[in-house]
Amino acid sequence: MQSDVRKKLLDAFTDSKDEFLSGQYLADLIGCSRTAVWKHIEELRKEGFELEAVRRKGYRIVKTPQNVSADEIRLGLKTEFIGQNIHYEETVISTQKIAHRLSMENAPEGTLVIADEQLNGKGRLGRSWHSPKYTGVWMSIILRPNIPIGKAPQLTLLTAVAVVQAIQEETELEPQIKWPNDILLNGKKVTGILTELHAEADKIHSVIIGIGINVNQQQEDFPEELHPVATSLSIASGGKKINRAALIRAVLTRMEKLYLLYLEKGFEPIRLLWESYALSIGKMITARTLTGSIYGKALGITEDGVLRLEDQNGKIHHVYSADIELD
Repeated sequence: MQSDVRKKLLDAFTDSKDEFLSGQYLADLIGCSRTAVWKHIEELRKEGFELEAVRRKGYRIVKTPQNVSADEIRLGLKTEFIGQNIHYEETVISTQKIAHRLSMENAPEGTLVIADEQLNGKGRLGRSWHSPKYTGVWMSIILRPNIPIGKAPQLTLLTAVAVVQAIQEETELEPQIKWPNDILLNGKKVTGILTELHAEADKIHSVIIGIGINVNQQQEDFPEELHPVATSLSIASGGKKINRAALIRAVLTRMEKLYLLYLEKGFEPIRLLWESYALSIGKMITARTLTGSIYGKALGITEDGVLRLEDQNGKIHHVYSADIELD
């Protein structure tokens, strides 16, 4: 009930477009007393929201906090289900671990798990992901698609497109996708995506998609060994600070739009979008797989999201998992 009232309050401020809302209007809209409205206003202030209160005019939000609390994300979020249920913690071992638990507890589709700090974030192939406090976006999303298990990797590619579009929307940057799930700026990694399944027999129970975005880190925030390979949106923007909550809302909005398109039209529209953002398509690359390396021209991806690679003898290889190096 408490969260419902808070959500209605934030939705009202979102729709107000910076106009003042009276305490009586908010009380009538939400269905509570003016005293209850005042208490929720005070709670928002404690979270770091700056609210202007003018007698006979009411309240309006003039400044939002820089953390990524559930309330800050909800302010301005217009999705139907992705991100409408938010589990926020300041510091976690891993958002993926929490999302797995919530998934097994039947959390609704679109549930977002987000933290300001991740102590043991993981990337693909079990690699660690550096997730310092208050600098990036560390989050996991629970989806429950009615699709065959073999098509689940398509959601990784869908997520990459959503993140690229969100970064373009919130910055002046033009990120590119490195197959299968890395997003690069100026040749350095800015985002990683990790997709994990809960499934039984031939049915998907849930897909947990982890997203890590380096947002406001500066060079000194990265361990020295990551300097040649990692960057942040802020570094790529010349030191400009990026609003993390706005970026999260953009990712959730883009993701829901693409996900609904995918469920209706299949993977083909997503595949075309993915290839339009791909760094390696048409280029000579080396794919380092568990069984050896393949050198050739990246032709694109299949309906199943598998990389098609043409070697120097004209043979087409289908690469399911590999580390990619550009020539």
